[in-house]
Amino acid sequence: MGVVDALTERVGRAVSWLVLAMVLTGAYNAIARYLGRGMGVNMSSNAYLEAQWYLFSLVFLMGAAYTFKHDNHVRVDVLYGRLSKRGQLWINLIGTVVFLLPFSFFTLWVSWPSVRNSWMVLEGSPDPGGLPRYPIKSMILVAFALLALQGIAEVVRGIASLRSGEDLSDESGEARP
Repeated sequence: MGVVDALTERVGRAVSWLVLAMVLTGAYNAIARYLGRGMGVNMSSNAYLEAQWYLFSLVFLMGAAYTFKHDNHVRVDVLYGRLSKRGQLWINLIGTVVFLLPFSFFTLWVSWPSVRNSWMVLEGSPDPGGLPRYPIKSMILVAFALLALQGIAEVVRGIASLRSGEDLSDESGEARP
């Protein structure tokens, strides 16, 4: 669990810097578009626009495991908040085993042929001056593998918590359900 948690933490912290890069790229794109119009010069390019979308994709893909680890994901809290800690542990455990892990493995299985084919042809953008597509497609596999690993770590932690009857803490000292 510790190795997976540490990896998820490092990736999550790195992703936080991608948010800044995404905002700066978006600001540049907007400023360049309007400034360029006024000057009669094209200051933007498809590469900058695609870079903004790639960064946006990376933030959400690579931030998923970090968000899951810190229990900050979206949850329908109609009943969950009323349950005891033990009941919440069971909901988390069942949800991870029945939904998160199968979905992660299915996504890996379904995405693999597309990513493989993209690498085989070194797929690029259909737009002039655009970026290569194969690296960003690869991040789908990386992100869902990391999410599955974090899910497995959470299952192990949940089972241990249910067996011991107490909350376990992750590496940062946060109380875990």
